[in-house]
Amino acid sequence: MAGAGQFIEADNAEAIITRIEHKSRKIESLLKQFKPVEALKTALEGSPPSTGDERCKSANWIVVHRAIMAIKDVDGMLSSLDPEYHDMLMKYLYRGLSTGDRPTCDQCLRIHEKLTEKAGFGCILRALADTVNTV
Repeated sequence: MAGAGQFIEADNAEAIITRIEHKSRKIESLLKQFKPVEALKTALEGSPPSTGDERCKSANWIVVHRAIMAIKDVDGMLSSLDPEYHDMLMKYLYRGLSTGDRPTCDQCLRIHEKLTEKAGFGCILRALADTVNTV
């Protein structure tokens, strides 16, 4: 849950975009080092951006999408992903499913199945019920 200080800064969309761009470069570096789980953790950190600006949300989705698509071993990823990331990952999986893009949907469904097994149905309910922290 975002603190009050984050919402004050949320008005500055350009600063948020700059942070997302920095995060993107870090993720690309991790992916080149064949560290997709670390890339996913990095992508999910600070998500969702504490702003209603759709440019920020879209930019952050692109970063998370890149990390999600790099995951090959879903079971391995989930075993090393801290539970604090489960709900946020679920939100991004639903965003991915909403794209209608076949490869994205296939990957999101693979991860969704395993994540639901690991985190339970509560993870789905929390992701869908949270209308404040939208991705």
